[in-house]
Amino acid sequence: MVFENLASDFSNLATSLVVVQIRQGGRATKKHLQRRSSLALRAEVDYVNAEEAKKLIAVEGYAVLDVRDRTQFERAHIKDCYHVPLFIENNDNDLGTIIKRTVHNNFSGLFFGLSFTKPNPDFVQSVKSQFSPESKLLLVCQEGLRSAGAAQKLEAAGYKNIACITSGLQSVKPGTFDSVGSTELQNAGKAGLVTVQGKISAVLGTVLICAYLFITFFPEQAEKLLQMAPSS
Repeated sequence: MVFENLASDFSNLATSLVVVQIRQGGRATKKHLQRRSSLALRAEVDYVNAEEAKKLIAVEGYAVLDVRDRTQFERAHIKDCYHVPLFIENNDNDLGTIIKRTVHNNFSGLFFGLSFTKPNPDFVQSVKSQFSPESKLLLVCQEGLRSAGAAQKLEAAGYKNIACITSGLQSVKPGTFDSVGSTELQNAGKAGLVTVQGKISAVLGTVLICAYLFITFFPEQAEKLLQMAPSS
């Protein structure tokens, strides 16, 4: 009797939820078929690359919704996009937050130039004030994680036409989108000591390459310079 009940429960579960994965135009789309008295089709989030995203905007009329924090948005963003951050700067002054903010500023903030943030409690409501649930939205962030989280929230709120760029704006090649800001879209997440380190590495690399070329093409002059160098 126990095994018959388990088999019956498993059969009911299998018929009530069927997951089908469809690949169209190079992107994977998951669709859930939920069966009660009849089967209903519910669209899920489309994950696309930059070129596919560009077609969604130009051909299908998707609006671009940038969900990054204010700092990254101001460094670079797609022209004519909308901005509703999934996380906002955390300026709370309770003891726990002060300790966490201090630790963050001395590590992640210092090295990566990241702001100390918290979830935006008004995210869904802010989107609703600008877009109806029938709107076609392309969500973008820097690495692809925040846009996926934002898509989940909007899907739960009734939005049916949502797409995200896989791996985020860091994977976008220069010139793919018209952008606004002081840097390229793929570099908007870079700041702090990481950028300083990158510039130092570029300078040192240039010096080493020049030294190598000088030794290769002018070996006699290079040897004379080495002989003139003071010995330790």
